[in-house]
Amino acid sequence: MNKTALRLTLCSLPLLNISGLANANDLNSARNVEAQTITQSAQSQARINKSSDKAFELKSDIAMLEQEVANLEVYERHLKAVVGNQEEEMASINVQLEQISDTRQGVVPLMYQMLEGLEQHISSDKPIRLDVRLARLEELKALMPQADVSDAEKYRRILEAYQIEMDYGIKLGSYRSLINVGSEIEAEQLYLGRLSLVARSLDRNQYWTWDSNQNSWVVVDASLAPQIDKAFAIANKQASPALIELPVSLQKDPS
Repeated sequence: MNKTALRLTLCSLPLLNISGLANANDLNSARNVEAQTITQSAQSQARINKSSDKAFELKSDIAMLEQEVANLEVYERHLKAVVGNQEEEMASINVQLEQISDTRQGVVPLMYQMLEGLEQHISSDKPIRLDVRLARLEELKALMPQADVSDAEKYRRILEAYQIEMDYGIKLGSYRSLINVGSEIEAEQLYLGRLSLVARSLDRNQYWTWDSNQNSWVVVDASLAPQIDKAFAIANKQASPALIELPVSLQKDPS
């Protein structure tokens, strides 16, 4: 019995070894399959992640492109508005240029008329600063044909001359100039607007007033000499303003 059992046991050992080897091979195969599966799964996940990243990048790019398109649409509307406004401005400028051209055609003759009027006024007015006024008039006449001076500047200069002429009618002033009293002598002259124009010799011994009716200088009564001296002092800022008595140089009404 014992020998038989021993032989059975001994005979069973190879079978056990064979079965163990088979199980080991199956386990290794399973492990290899599992490892391959894990590797493939990781690779698949990596591809999925990469695809997901690309999809996210594409989505971001699409969003950016959509925003750029929206911005371009806004800019396009802005440009259309600007161009439309520029077209309106150009149309307005063209109209203004036409008006300026028409105005210029009217302004140039007007300026010559103003110079003629200024010349007539000076020739018929009291000889207040006559040399300066005539020189200014000649400068304006010489200015008119100059191409390098704009019509606006010419017009401004003429208006300035008119303003100076107006100032002579409201101011008190004094200056030196030649006067003709039978012979030409240098004298001090004083004007109070256009009411009075008087002169005195440089030695202050002789006094004259302008007679608008005779268009000449006439001797002033000696009693007015102190008043005339006082007026000169005020005009030269050597005395404070005060009441003064001066001979009037008004032209009598012909009627």
